[in-house]
Amino acid sequence: MGPEEKAATILNTTFVRPAEFYLNGFINVPHVQYFYIFLCFVYIMTVVGNVFLLTVIYLVKTLHTPKYMIVFNLALADLCGSTALIPKVLDTFLFDRREIIYEACLSYMFFVWFFAGLQSWTLVTMAYDRFIAICFPLRYHNIVTKPAIAAMLMCVWVFLLILTASMAGLLDQLSFCGSLVIQSFFCDHGPIYRLACNDFSPNYKIAYAALITLIFMPLLLIVMTYVCISIALSRIASAVERLRALKTCSSHLILVAVFFLPLVGTNLAVMTSYIHPNVRILNSTLSHTIPALLNPIIYSLKTEELLKSVRKLAKDLGLPT
Repeated sequence: MGPEEKAATILNTTFVRPAEFYLNGFINVPHVQYFYIFLCFVYIMTVVGNVFLLTVIYLVKTLHTPKYMIVFNLALADLCGSTALIPKVLDTFLFDRREIIYEACLSYMFFVWFFAGLQSWTLVTMAYDRFIAICFPLRYHNIVTKPAIAAMLMCVWVFLLILTASMAGLLDQLSFCGSLVIQSFFCDHGPIYRLACNDFSPNYKIAYAALITLIFMPLLLIVMTYVCISIALSRIASAVERLRALKTCSSHLILVAVFFLPLVGTNLAVMTSYIHPNVRILNSTLSHTIPALLNPIIYSLKTEELLKSVRKLAKDLGLPT
């Protein structure tokens, strides 16, 4: 056996794991320090908004309904997802600590993608709630029950845990014997597995499976749901009733647009054309952070039931309304 064949045999039987990776995002971006300040503001407001929403839903007994179980789950996903991403991004780039330990990098990737997937599938669960409410209004309280929604959300959590753990586990089967520079603003799955020097075809396959499962499939299901809702609304004779029913979906539609359009646009652009790395990184950063900031604001301002609950809670606590 020649030296090259022997080296290949050793590489196939022994995983070469680095001590750390180097995050290479935000290189040569003019005035990037202002963007970091903006991200800090986004994170503070995200925490305040989502903690406020979680607290109101928890304290107001009238909001202990299946619908607000889903809203609670979305706010929790927003809060945890932002906490998993933004503080580490600020620590990495604002304080120039770009080296990240191998195990910490895989954990970082796991939590960012897990909570992004949780946001995505919670929006699907919201669409299901609106679908039953409008298409089967008389059976709504029999179908959309607390146990049913709890079971759906639990299935989402378990499925996403398995998927993201599989993504991290397959990365751990790779050998890294060349560059250790990750071309992203966080330990993203794609930029990591492309650094490997052994066969990464399983990682490539699970990356596309995750992209379809976490972004495109949820969006397709939501679109199909609203097609059915549109058909049901077209059968309602009164324009006032149609408008009233559509108004109950307005908050959800805004959430869907805010979450999916930037993600789908960025991923399609990356797959079909060339985008400067800094533009891709800035777009991806905003796609991962802005929805979590806007979700509690949209629900607070667009949902009359929640506004009434906030006023009632403030009155009970002796606060000015």
